[in-house]
Amino acid sequence: MLHTREKIAYGLGDTASNIVFQTVMLFLSFFYTDIFGISPAIVGTMFLAVRILDAVTDPLMGAITDRTQSRHGKFRPYLLWLCVPFAAISVLAFTTPDLSVQGKIIYAFVTYSLLMIAYTSINIPYSALGAVMTSDPGERVSLQSYRFVCAMLGGLLVTSLTLPLVDWFGAGDKAKGYQLTIGAMSILGIGLFLLCFFGTKERVIAPSDVKTTLKQDFKSLLKNDQWRVLCGAALFLLIGMVLRSTLAIYYVKYYLQREELITAFITLGMIGNIVGCLCSPYIARKIGKVKAYIGLQVVAAIISMLSYFIGAEQLFLAFIAYFLWSFFIQMATPLLWAKMADTVDYGQWLTGIRITGIVYSSVVFFIKLGLALGGAFAGWLLAFYGYEAGAEQSDSVKQGIVFSFAIYPGIASLLVAFIMRYYRLTETKVSNIQKELSKVT
Repeated sequence: MLHTREKIAYGLGDTASNIVFQTVMLFLSFFYTDIFGISPAIVGTMFLAVRILDAVTDPLMGAITDRTQSRHGKFRPYLLWLCVPFAAISVLAFTTPDLSVQGKIIYAFVTYSLLMIAYTSINIPYSALGAVMTSDPGERVSLQSYRFVCAMLGGLLVTSLTLPLVDWFGAGDKAKGYQLTIGAMSILGIGLFLLCFFGTKERVIAPSDVKTTLKQDFKSLLKNDQWRVLCGAALFLLIGMVLRSTLAIYYVKYYLQREELITAFITLGMIGNIVGCLCSPYIARKIGKVKAYIGLQVVAAIISMLSYFIGAEQLFLAFIAYFLWSFFIQMATPLLWAKMADTVDYGQWLTGIRITGIVYSSVVFFIKLGLALGGAFAGWLLAFYGYEAGAEQSDSVKQGIVFSFAIYPGIASLLVAFIMRYYRLTETKVSNIQKELSKVT
């Protein structure tokens, strides 16, 4: 059994990560279009293009961590080594130098690429750390629940404080406000990563007598059919989540026409995320991780689609729908990450090779591909419907925003539920696999 103190320490690492992740998901598109002055179509294309870079960096980072040997373990050292560079690059990404239009595009592309590389380099080992802290399936769900409650607390800091801090730091200069706000949050992130490093311990050790090449590792990965299921689910999950979250600001500002309520709206959604994560272990115990995950995706899809029929004047219903969608979609998140750890065990049982870092990095690649596609679709859809930053939007643009905010994310959740019908690693199956692995090791 893991001590509660260690679970919290682990979770604080994702509080730090989410200070950047949630800022990117919620504000970066708006920052680029309305503050930095880049067209939404270019922003969408840039979000997608950077993911091509991740096709190399994600699995490469996973392979590096699997081969890391240090007195601190395989995964924990990266929290210590990279927390300061990650913070510095986060500030650069939200800095707006006075450049030409082409110069702004180049600067945004370079700094966003560096930000995603830094995020990969610290988040891949952090994520994989959860698989080696414990081998108990129930404790894995509990650990991930603590992780994502802490992650959403980081998100709550972002949603509740970003815009007020931008106004306070900027004093009318929003560009300066964003830069200083991210700077303050990044300093906090450094401290949280260090608490995670000092407060956790690696316990599940890969067999030392198994030496493999990178080619053998990837051949082993491709044989893992349950890994493939998780990759597909992760892709469509993030497309829907990021599309809806990115458009939330536009939805409130232009469809509901209540710009002053943006912070309240996205903060309420983050509270829903936190409550959902807290409930995750309970629903997993009651009906199992797999059935719970599928059911939660269906419920989230229904709520998202029903949002389309909420009128612009029905503010209470709009807020409640966003809270409920956030609650159900995030209740499923700890279950997904616990299943990644189970998939590592399954792959070792299937092939004899334990590749924790590569399994996590490859699933995270699809998560970030979904992040990029969701952000790209948001930009492309805004451009398609004729959105112009800062202008009065036509009725057709407003309808395009609400349709994209409600219907497409719902379809994505239904696709996730369909894909997860092929996932077979129930609690009983995982327990039996671990018993067989313990006999071998």
